[in-house]
Amino acid sequence: MSDVRRPDPTPAPSTPARPTVDEAAPVVNPHMYALVVAVTYLPVLLSGMKLDVRGTEHVPPPGTPLVIAANHVSGLDPFLVARALPRGRFLQFMAKKELFLPVIGWIIRTGGSFPVDRSGNDVASIRTALRVLKENGTVGIFPEGTRGGTELHGGVALIAAKGRAPILPAGIRRDGRRWIVTFGPPISPKGGIKAVTAELGTELARLSQAG
Repeated sequence: MSDVRRPDPTPAPSTPARPTVDEAAPVVNPHMYALVVAVTYLPVLLSGMKLDVRGTEHVPPPGTPLVIAANHVSGLDPFLVARALPRGRFLQFMAKKELFLPVIGWIIRTGGSFPVDRSGNDVASIRTALRVLKENGTVGIFPEGTRGGTELHGGVALIAAKGRAPILPAGIRRDGRRWIVTFGPPISPKGGIKAVTAELGTELARLSQAG
């Protein structure tokens, strides 16, 4: 008889794999979030301007998944929308990957936002956005991609549909010494990517030009 043990035909119970950092939704540090929103509002105050917020009655209550889509006119846009939101909503933006430098990137990540590669279809960022929505978070996206863009991308509608979250359109514009952020009625993600994207485009155009 050989002393070599034969493999046990009964499979050993498998140990569930621990989720990796990449599989977890980005966590918002409320203190860093509040600090960033406060500091980024200083240029508005120091320039003698103010923020005028309209349509907050359209913002769904906290604790529900939400995609906020805004037009893009300045570098202050993410922070203006974040400041305009009622308390309890922490806006986690898909920010261009070029912003994630050693120090600034750490601040952005601590505030809950995450990078997106705008040069192509960034599957990783889409998955991250879906994890945020699964945790009843708020994902912010600029569907125009770049400041002053005229063509809307279908990524917003796709993420909203897969995350089963309504889309809250937010129009941003500057009028004299006022920055105006106007929220419109939520748009259902159901109805097809092209149809939802077209509806969103119409709403953003209306809200960004509202009187």
